[in-house]
Amino acid sequence: MLTIGSTVTLNNGVEMPRLGLGVYQARGKTCEQAVTWALAAGYRHIDTAKFYGNEREVGRAVRASDVPREEVFVTTKLWNTDHGYDQALRAFAESQQKLDLGPVDLYLIHWPVSNQRDESWRALETLYEEGKTRAIGVSNYTIRHLEELLGKARIVPVVNQVEFHPWLFQKDLLNFCSAHNIRLEAYSPLTKGERLRNPQLATIAKKYGKSPAQLLIRWVLQHEVIVIPKSANKGRIQENADIYDFEISAEDMCRLDAFDERYHCTWNPAGEP
Repeated sequence: MLTIGSTVTLNNGVEMPRLGLGVYQARGKTCEQAVTWALAAGYRHIDTAKFYGNEREVGRAVRASDVPREEVFVTTKLWNTDHGYDQALRAFAESQQKLDLGPVDLYLIHWPVSNQRDESWRALETLYEEGKTRAIGVSNYTIRHLEELLGKARIVPVVNQVEFHPWLFQKDLLNFCSAHNIRLEAYSPLTKGERLRNPQLATIAKKYGKSPAQLLIRWVLQHEVIVIPKSANKGRIQENADIYDFEISAEDMCRLDAFDERYHCTWNPAGEP
């Protein structure tokens, strides 16, 4: 049975919560409050990045919480302007200082920047081996980018964080990651709100007495994918976690899978060399 406390075991043995809070575009006190509300609602996974400009606020909220630090899984990411071995090491040190939470639980390459990502991955391997981060992974990597990385890496990434929802059901990427013991993680599972009014989605959600957003988050989880819905609204943060008292049937999972139309509501990494 899935619960808000459910975790997955990454390929290095680290436990990662299956549900997390994304904090993209949440700044200052708004970000701190969102993290505080999420932790109070039972979330134990917060996803930030240097690019978001809120690492300091995430760290402050986690430290101020009654939840012990070791129970909160915090992810941050290497931004595009910081690629390269030495640059990546410096960027990580800056992020770690802003978070002020000790070792980072998961450090990701945010984007597969051409001609530089190999050296950046080598830096992440160093950070992992030095114990500065508990796990390392990537974001926005296609199968082609992963094949390139796996051909050179000493350490297999634990996670690939990508856009993933029924209108972008990346089944081939999910299968590839599963075959290589890499966990897929879904950002923008709610399509930035762009498809929440879809009539077919609403019909299925009504059947379960749930909102379209809750149905989409549950769909991701039932595909064995980690999910990080983004919100800075207390009610929505709580609603997004109220997804453990129902299960989508196999028939309805197939109906949702069939929504796929290769639709990106964010950036499409396929064109990155």
